[in-house]
Amino acid sequence: MGETWLTSNSWIFLLFSSVVLMVVFFLVYFFEVVRRMGSDHCFDVSAAYFEDPNSLRKVAFPSVFDPAEKYISLIIPAFNEEHRLPLALDETMSSWRPTYIDAYILLLCGGWSAERNISFPFYVSQIYLQQRAAADKSFTYEVVIVDDGSTDKTSKVAFDWARKYTIDNVRVILLGKNHGKGAAISQGMLHSRGELLLMLDADGATKVTDLEKLELEIRSSYEKELHSRAARPSDSNPKFSDVAIATFGSRAHLEQQALATRKWYRNILMKGFHIVVLLTAGPGIRDTQCGFKMFTRAAAQKLFTNIRLRRWCFDVELVYLCKYLNIPMIEISVNWSEIPGSKVRMTSILHMLFELLLIRTGYGLGIWKIRA
Repeated sequence: MGETWLTSNSWIFLLFSSVVLMVVFFLVYFFEVVRRMGSDHCFDVSAAYFEDPNSLRKVAFPSVFDPAEKYISLIIPAFNEEHRLPLALDETMSSWRPTYIDAYILLLCGGWSAERNISFPFYVSQIYLQQRAAADKSFTYEVVIVDDGSTDKTSKVAFDWARKYTIDNVRVILLGKNHGKGAAISQGMLHSRGELLLMLDADGATKVTDLEKLELEIRSSYEKELHSRAARPSDSNPKFSDVAIATFGSRAHLEQQALATRKWYRNILMKGFHIVVLLTAGPGIRDTQCGFKMFTRAAAQKLFTNIRLRRWCFDVELVYLCKYLNIPMIEISVNWSEIPGSKVRMTSILHMLFELLLIRTGYGLGIWKIRA
């Protein structure tokens, strides 16, 4: 009887000791990650080069701290997007404006297939950048494609477009290895030439024409800033790109539709994730994860020199930084459609939760310093 009691207690002690060791190991690992992300955080915006696809010579990338040379920069992160990227680029860049008849002909001729991840609305959406540039000579643009270590033909697709539209309008950054969407967008932002900087996904889930909604809100916020400065005669009026403003595209208005179509366990996970986001970054933005966001050049300078997360939850960190740096945030509903080929998996939720914990710990304990 006594030996059985000792054996039972020994197993309990071993189990308890194992749990304690695992917790200690996790905490040591976690705080080491936080420390490294705090101490190794450094952006050298002067050492990046891109390759001219025609001459094959290396050209130094500009810095976001240089004077703006374009009205708007569109930053597209791409990881293994050889199939979806051409569609998003064609919609963004092409001067051809398809009609419903064009789309119907494409369908009849076999130009559309679900396997190719081409959606019908893509063909009937408005072709944008070139038409706007032709109508308004002050509207100058560039598209910056950041290849985040793709293992398929994404870089070839991107360079083909750079050849077609010249490196003045399309530029490609090769990161070499996969760093994550947050890192790819940060590099694109830090080496863009626009007064306005728009991040958008390579799948074209949000139509590029919706940038006008975000642009209008930035202009409106800028006008309010000018009115407030008018009360202070000693203040000079800055250009709108010199006023830090952030606009966030949002799918929050589609939440009920999404709840109805998603599986029940995904709804539970997403609700739980939103609660954790609220506890981490606070209220203000209902949809932090929409990949359609616009910043003035001044806002990009402040935000993307401070960003630390490289993967899923950099969007949440952007909200946190905007609040800390007193950068106005405006959330605007945008059109959005589900595009096949999403890279978000169930395991991604765990990674997101880990990153949210990093934000709370890094900034909450003052380990991560914010440059004002």
